[in-house]
Amino acid sequence: MRDFLVSRLGPLGADGVARQLASGGFVDAEGHAWAGSEAYRPNAFVWFHRELRDEPEVPFQEEILYADERIVVADKPHFLSTIPRGRHVVQSLVVRLRNRLDLLELGPAHRLDRLTAGVVLLTTEARWRGAYQSLFEDRAVTKTYRAIAPYDERLQLPRRLGGHIVKHRGSLQAKLVPGEPDNAETWLELVERRGDWAEYRLTPRTGRTHQLRVQLNALGLPILGDPLYPRVLDVSVDDFTVPLRLLAESLEFVDPIDGCVRRFASHRQLDWPE
Repeated sequence: MRDFLVSRLGPLGADGVARQLASGGFVDAEGHAWAGSEAYRPNAFVWFHRELRDEPEVPFQEEILYADERIVVADKPHFLSTIPRGRHVVQSLVVRLRNRLDLLELGPAHRLDRLTAGVVLLTTEARWRGAYQSLFEDRAVTKTYRAIAPYDERLQLPRRLGGHIVKHRGSLQAKLVPGEPDNAETWLELVERRGDWAEYRLTPRTGRTHQLRVQLNALGLPILGDPLYPRVLDVSVDDFTVPLRLLAESLEFVDPIDGCVRRFASHRQLDWPE
C-alpha cells in the first residue's frame, strides 16, 4: 500500500506519505489506520486529510444570527470563504462554525463569494441539506443585497438588469455575452447618494457567478473595492485592507420543513469612501 500511495499521490511525495503513515493519517473504509506494509488492495477506498499550508487568519468574526436543530444562519464577514477551498480551509465559514458549534455535518445551503459579506444559510446535518438547497435551486428565496458604487445621474432608477453571463473554467472574470438570451436578472434601486458615490439595493432573481458585480460593471458602476471588475488586480491573499462593498443584506423564504415564513437580515453596514 505504501508503494501505491507514493505513486498515486505524487505531489505529496514519498516523505509526505511516510509522515502520514507514521501518524495514522491513511485509513480504510472502516477507519483502520494503515502502516504501509499491507498488501495492495485493488478497488479499496483510501481516506485521509490532506496536509494544509499555512493560512493567513481572517481577522474578522462571523456572527450567528439564528440557530435551531435544522439550520444555522450566519452573518459572514468580508474576506472569509464560505467553504474550504484552495488556500482557505480552516479559515472558512463552514470550518469555523463546525468547530465553534461542534456540528461536524454543518454545511451551506448556498454560497457567497469570499469577498462578499452577509447572510448565509447552513444546515446542521446532511439529512436537512437537500430541502434547503432546493429553495435556492427553485428560486424560492428572496435575496437582497446592498452595494456602494459610483453614481450616474443619467441612469434612470429603479430598473431591471439582464444579460447572458458565462464564466469559463480558469478565468477569474465572468463575461456578458451579447446577443444571447438573458440568463441573469436583477432589480436595481437607488438607496442613498453621497456626492459621486451611491448605495444601491439589488434584488437578484437568478444566481449566476459574480452576477451583481458583472451587471453593475456593465453599467459603468463597478462596485467599490472590487479586485476583478473592471480589471483584475494583483491583490495578496492576506491583504484585508480594501473590502468589496457588497453585502448580502437579507434572505426570506418559506421553511420547507415546517412551513413558517423566515426572514434574516445582516447586522453589517458598508463603509463609504472618505
